[in-house]
Amino acid sequence: MLGLGTLAKKVFGTPNDRKVKATRPLIEKINALEPEFEALSDEGLVAKTAELRDRATSGEDLNSLLPEAFANCREAAKRALGLRAFDVQLMGGIFLHEGNIAEMKTGEGKTLVATFPAYLNALTGKGVHIVTVNDYLARRDADWMSKVYGALGLTTGVVYPQQPDDEKAAAYACDVTYATNNELGFDYLRDNMKAELSQMHQRFHNFAIVDEVDSILIDEARTPLIISGPSQDRSELYKTIDQLIPDVLEAHYTLDEKTKNVTFTDEGNEWLEEVLSGKGILPEGQSLYDPESTTIVHHVNQGLRAHKLFTRDKDYIVRDGEVVLIDEFTGRMMAGRRLSDGLHQAIEAKEGCTIQAENVTLASVTFQNYFRLYDKLGGMTGTALTEADEFHEIYGLGVVEVPTNRVVARVDEDDQVYRTAGEKYNAVVDAIKVAHEKKQPVLVGTTSIEKSEFLSELLTAAGITHNVLNARQHEQEAKIVADAGKLGAVTIATNMAGRGTDIKLGGNVEFSIMEAIAADPEANPDDIRSRIEEEHASDEQAVKDAGGLYVLATERHESRRIDNQLRGRSGRQGDPGRSSFFLSLDDDLMRIFGSERLEKVLNTLGMKEGEAIVHPWVNKSLERAQAKVEGRNFDIRKQLLKFDDVMNDQRKVIFGQRREIMEADDLAEITQDMRHQVIDDLVTQFMPPKSYADQWDVEGLQAALAENLGLDAPVVDWAAEEGVDDDTIREKLEDLSDDFMARKAVEFGPENMRMIEKQILLETIDSKWREHLLTLEHLRSVVGFRSYAQRDPLNEYKSEAFQLFQNLLDGLRERVTQLLAHVRMRTAEEQKAIMEEMARQQAAIAAAAQSVDDTPSEPGAFNENDRATWGNPGRNEACPCGSGKKFKHCHGRI
Repeated sequence: MLGLGTLAKKVFGTPNDRKVKATRPLIEKINALEPEFEALSDEGLVAKTAELRDRATSGEDLNSLLPEAFANCREAAKRALGLRAFDVQLMGGIFLHEGNIAEMKTGEGKTLVATFPAYLNALTGKGVHIVTVNDYLARRDADWMSKVYGALGLTTGVVYPQQPDDEKAAAYACDVTYATNNELGFDYLRDNMKAELSQMHQRFHNFAIVDEVDSILIDEARTPLIISGPSQDRSELYKTIDQLIPDVLEAHYTLDEKTKNVTFTDEGNEWLEEVLSGKGILPEGQSLYDPESTTIVHHVNQGLRAHKLFTRDKDYIVRDGEVVLIDEFTGRMMAGRRLSDGLHQAIEAKEGCTIQAENVTLASVTFQNYFRLYDKLGGMTGTALTEADEFHEIYGLGVVEVPTNRVVARVDEDDQVYRTAGEKYNAVVDAIKVAHEKKQPVLVGTTSIEKSEFLSELLTAAGITHNVLNARQHEQEAKIVADAGKLGAVTIATNMAGRGTDIKLGGNVEFSIMEAIAADPEANPDDIRSRIEEEHASDEQAVKDAGGLYVLATERHESRRIDNQLRGRSGRQGDPGRSSFFLSLDDDLMRIFGSERLEKVLNTLGMKEGEAIVHPWVNKSLERAQAKVEGRNFDIRKQLLKFDDVMNDQRKVIFGQRREIMEADDLAEITQDMRHQVIDDLVTQFMPPKSYADQWDVEGLQAALAENLGLDAPVVDWAAEEGVDDDTIREKLEDLSDDFMARKAVEFGPENMRMIEKQILLETIDSKWREHLLTLEHLRSVVGFRSYAQRDPLNEYKSEAFQLFQNLLDGLRERVTQLLAHVRMRTAEEQKAIMEEMARQQAAIAAAAQSVDDTPSEPGAFNENDRATWGNPGRNEACPCGSGKKFKHCHGRI
């Protein structure tokens, strides 16, 4: 008998079915317009854009323009790329325009889908940002899709790291801008550190389409973007503490793999105190529990975390003497990214690398709060349904599953669970052997570099030719992925999440053609193309006959999405394929999340060595474990967001004030309000309300006025007058300070005075905000301990952060008033002395430049710490150190 829910779905369809059905009338309208747009000339498509733009800017609703805009865009794509969008691609575009996440399977053409809502929303003139996970994809997609936008009369830009300012400004001024999530977030922070409005690049936060939306808005949401500057060097302390960690016994700490946390036990703390005192790190008579020991305790904890929670070749690799982090979700290297709070330095000490100075935060934002700045947000991915609740709660985004253009023919087999890792890997090698013998391409998924290299050794021993794709082979990524669908190919990949390159059966034709043309530039490109296309057609059919791409995973990931992404690599556009997961009780997920019950089942069944348990119940059990982990990770991100929301409200106030200051032509009123508030505070401090005249500290007030406002005010004389109260003195001081600043404005000239006010205001806001961020970081690190006193850490953080923000605003007013009061014109003698000093410095630089020989020095004379001994080699010349490498790959590396 059917349950009520099942019966209702059969009669009315699922909510997803109803959303899909609702788009059908719109798609029919777009299809009906196709002949009309096919009849237009190329110039006619551009003219149509101009007409639609006029209608959009004059207030016509974008929804009413949608059928014509989508029809125009489809025709432009057909002419520019030779691709006619399927109905399901138009459907995906409609869902994106409505501010949803379109879940579309791999190979369904998401890159083209984004052009439809991007074109429609760009008609408003406020720009559209298309967000990708890496720079390669941003450039590739911008280059590819700019042909479509160009045919429609729109401009396309791409933003990338270390881009010259004029290029970046031009890219953001385009109708459609492609960029990575990191670069967009950092540019937002950089813009709000600029001194002039003309230097800011991001115009509007109008509409963003996020590709691989689950990776960007969920996986990376735990890590805030931070712009930082160097602080004091503590490298010796890290080295000293690192030498202690190997002596730490298991009884000295507790390790919780579920929460990825490690802490010292009471016994461990006693041992630490003894050792640290013995080495002189902890001063005599000082306990670990004293407030003065906070920094030392923090460093020791980070040292312990570096050794017990971070594993080389899994969480990071060491390349050229530098610790480079690995993204746990995509397996990519994150060059330039560093762990905060001294953790990166602790790992550098552990690996014997050069310890770089710690940084202090200058500005920071989380991806969650950055993307919530947009008026409208849409996203695309192959896997989002498992996180639908989080998308809705955090971003207000709905998730809609878009049907595939062709029915998925992939066979997803039940998981095979083995007792030990050894048995599992033997079974994996056997399965690869069987597939390889019938020339079926195999994609093997692993969760870490270490495991991918271990499996590679097993396959080498078994005589199976294969490719390995992990963070070490980062540069060859596109080539390895393009070849993964070739007949008989075996590819081992670490976390195949959002790789952005399709695995096509028989191999990637365009890639092969480009390679062949590059290898033989004198040959006729048309001949090469026809030969390779012919070869590919037979290879593709042979791969299909062999069963299509076989995805074989060696472990389940913490997140079901990552598993589904790996599965989704096979069976694109109705191709045949299959997927299976090989697991063991030694796997991290099984070991941490309840393999005991499974082990009892295996023992009860009396399974022999090498046998596996295969049953749909096992799949369900594992998915429940993964759902628990996902729920826990969601709670962590939600908690992070609650704390960051406190800072975000303050960030918006500060960034808003900075913008107002930059937009204002005259700041005299703002600085006057600040000055009057400072006077009000000083009078209240030294002449408390409702106090008697003999209780006033008029001498103290007079001294404070001279220090903070540069005023020589006769407060003592005023206070001696009959019937004078604090309000009278306030008014007199306000008039006196206004006259004093008016004379200063005349002395400097009105224009100079406005410039000085703007500069002082911006610099003071920035320095106070930096100090505030550091204080909030420290507050955040200790506020958790308040829970021991039965107080909610979040509420404590909110109230204290608010008080700190009030202090920041008070300090800001005082500092700006003080600086403006004491600013003065340089005397002629001072100006002359400065000019003479500058001339001396320039002469010294010129003399030094002449004495440097431009020819590369002998290797023996080279000193890597003295750039003067390097000569002036070109980027592609040999490095003067004698290594034999090009300069750009050696000491000239940027």
